Amino acid sequence: MTPSTAQLISYIAPGAPATRRPATGSEPYVRPEVGFTPRWFHDALGVDFGERWHADPAHRRDAISAMAHELRRRFPRHAIGGVADPDHPVDLLTGAFGACVVPAIYGIPIRYARDMWPACEPQALTAEQTERLEPPDLDANPFFRDLMSQVEWVGAALGRIEGYLNWQGVLNTAYRLRGEAVFTDMTLTPKRAEHLFRCVAETMADAMRRLYAAQRDSGVDVRHVTISNCLVNLVSPGQYRDLLLPLDRWIGAGRPIGIHNCAWTADPYIEHYATIPAIAYIDMGMDSDLASARAAFPHARRAVMYPPTDVAAKSREEIGHDLARIADLYGPCDIVFADIESGVADARVTELFDLCEHVSGEHDAPRG
Repeated sequence: MTPSTAQLISYIAPGAPATRRPATGSEPYVRPEVGFTPRWFHDALGVDFGERWHADPAHRRDAISAMAHELRRRFPRHAIGGVADPDHPVDLLTGAFGACVVPAIYGIPIRYARDMWPACEPQALTAEQTERLEPPDLDANPFFRDLMSQVEWVGAALGRIEGYLNWQGVLNTAYRLRGEAVFTDMTLTPKRAEHLFRCVAETMADAMRRLYAAQRDSGVDVRHVTISNCLVNLVSPGQYRDLLLPLDRWIGAGRPIGIHNCAWTADPYIEHYATIPAIAYIDMGMDSDLASARAAFPHARRAVMYPPTDVAAKSREEIGHDLARIADLYGPCDIVFADIESGVADARVTELFDLCEHVSGEHDAPRG
């Protein structure tokens, strides 16, 4: 990857889990991306995140509009959620079905909640079912057909199909299909695990290709892919290298790729991530060796997943110290303040922006 290659940045749409979107090139040295849990919006506005929110794009449009107005009312100085015009939101895809899209294609039931993201019902495949598994025919898949009907509705209603579905990552989805047995498969029957991983990867790639084609026909050219490796810290670096890295490379081939490592440290996996071409974004926890990560990914937009518990509990001075250290070792970068709950004061959220602005100013000043 070269400096001219487009970067990706963190993006948290109202009511949605964090994903990634293209950078503009004008990001500050330390850029905050702030997001709230569905419960925050449910408590503030009574938004119901049940099945209708995910299945009915017209209903979701109205809810997103209400959420965007609330964010603008409470934080008028800050563009939280990425909605330029709260009366006419254009991204109606991001957040739909949460992290359950690919498991639902495989028939895993979704459990909805009024005040939380949807979850997959625990329904693990047996060893025999796993070995017989094949990627579904998306043309005949009921869930995917309904999903693409939503996409068509958005295109007809708005003229453009903006937004991003959460495809997750191979291991995340394999766990939702096979349960904890996927980890023993990787050690005792790696061929079974490889087969499951390949099915998931092929389904991810096929579904992406179809959605991106529909978006391109509407004038929206989505080029990047995001891989969510939230569970990678449960497998060894060697297992990741041998069983999962080849698929991450295959899914992202020819595209800018964002890696969501998620966990407290990415250190055991950095050398393997660094072999993936065109890494445009990578995030990790604060316990990572941030200086080494910056050296490994000099041209990617880097991000730290700042714990929501620290947002709620730490003092302004402690958070400021954290941000200064991150900027010194890792910047320029995003700080992802995701999953903020309704018990966190609005003043604290405003402080996060003020602290990031202060740290950015300190790093920009010598170059001015």
